Amino acid sequence: MSISGEKTGMADSNGKTLFDKLAEYTSGDVYPMHMPGHKRNGDFLRGLTAGLDISEIDGFDDLHRPRDVLRETSGLAARVYGSGRAFLLVNGSTAGVLAAIGGLTNRGDKALMARNCHMSVYNAIALFGLRPVYIMPQTDPSTGITRDVPPRAVEDALRNDSDIKLVVLTSPTYEGVVSDVTAIAEIAHTRGVPLFVDSAHGAHFGFSQGFPVGAVAAGADVTVMSLHKTLPALTQCSLLHVGGDIADADEIKRLLSVFQTSSPSYVLMASIDKCLRILDSDGDSLFREYERNLLSFYNAAAPMRNLRLLWNPANDPVAGFFAFDQGKLVIDTGKTTLTGNGLMDLVREKYNVELEMAGVRHALAMTSLCDTPEGFRRLADALLEIDGVVAARDGSFAGLPADLPMPDISAMPSEALKLKGRHIPLEDSAGFMSLEYVCARPPGVPIIVPGEIMGDETISYIAEMRRRGICLDSTTGKLPKFIYAL
Repeated sequence: MSISGEKTGMADSNGKTLFDKLAEYTSGDVYPMHMPGHKRNGDFLRGLTAGLDISEIDGFDDLHRPRDVLRETSGLAARVYGSGRAFLLVNGSTAGVLAAIGGLTNRGDKALMARNCHMSVYNAIALFGLRPVYIMPQTDPSTGITRDVPPRAVEDALRNDSDIKLVVLTSPTYEGVVSDVTAIAEIAHTRGVPLFVDSAHGAHFGFSQGFPVGAVAAGADVTVMSLHKTLPALTQCSLLHVGGDIADADEIKRLLSVFQTSSPSYVLMASIDKCLRILDSDGDSLFREYERNLLSFYNAAAPMRNLRLLWNPANDPVAGFFAFDQGKLVIDTGKTTLTGNGLMDLVREKYNVELEMAGVRHALAMTSLCDTPEGFRRLADALLEIDGVVAARDGSFAGLPADLPMPDISAMPSEALKLKGRHIPLEDSAGFMSLEYVCARPPGVPIIVPGEIMGDETISYIAEMRRRGICLDSTTGKLPKFIYAL
């Protein structure tokens, strides 16, 4: 209704508004094996209501100039995670990624980065006019997911190029793959180069021996983490940590005031504060229960013969990986006739469990300490039942190329994004320079970056991903038919 009492606005084809759809969905019986980490568990969300939605009135401090209660929350974050300084993020980890990379570099600097970094890292590279130098992590041939970044690759790159001023790493990845941050930090610091770790998916690390050490404790100079992905916090609740004496925390703080809203949500800041206090007071017991639930799940799912869990308690670390987050359930479908999307659809439609994402031959379930034993049982029962009836694949799985092709670079992203081109049919784009990003969402990792040359391998890779039902996104939105290029 409008203020005049008349109906206004648009609804979907069934006449339902967004609020209607959310209310109907959340009142149903679908179990969330996906973000956010609070899993809509009321025990952790109690009290986070619209009644807390205020502005910077007297007595409630200022996010950009914290002196009182918000300063206390920041101090609690630093103490809980063991960092030198911590900053609250209410625009998600993206704002922290932009501020961190901008605060650690000068325009024109070279940044050594893993090719599987999130789009927010690429946006920061372009925004601050940096020159990327890529490390291409290997692809696991079994599942098609990207492996960790070898410390030797970082060491070789820094030895070969003394102009590199920053190392950027994603650990853990969206699928839970962990790199040896401790070794990489030591290598970078030996040459006086700061290490920034996008640990958006690792806010739960370091609270239990059942999980890898967190990036802060491993020696990263700046770390960004999303509380909302794996912990009891509302969506967009994140933290930025500064450690050591290389990073200029004040410059990063200044840039946070650029990239974060000037009207921060007190509901989100209260959620961050509440999450930190839960970790501080009850973290030990909650993580013990979480690990028991995970172990029960892995034991229940152990009899599967056709579906396969990438990680299991009897094989840690997984062959070919430095380490892995046991809370990320990567379900390999490669020995069956199911695709990752097929498994995700089946689990949703028949068993009322919603997974996080699906790839060509795997699906991903995200868990957290807010999951219930009943939720784990539902997923295990669903997978066991599917495993018992799904047909085994006859012959080897014809997947995507073993490794994502690395295109030739013709221009820096910051330069290419300012050029004018035209939309060229994808199949005819070989030899043209892309002026846009193409990435799979999720996880938001680019296949092609502005300034890179479209090659036959890249074109085939994009076409094959589309054919296998993977959701691809391009800056101009013209895929799968066209690529914006020059």
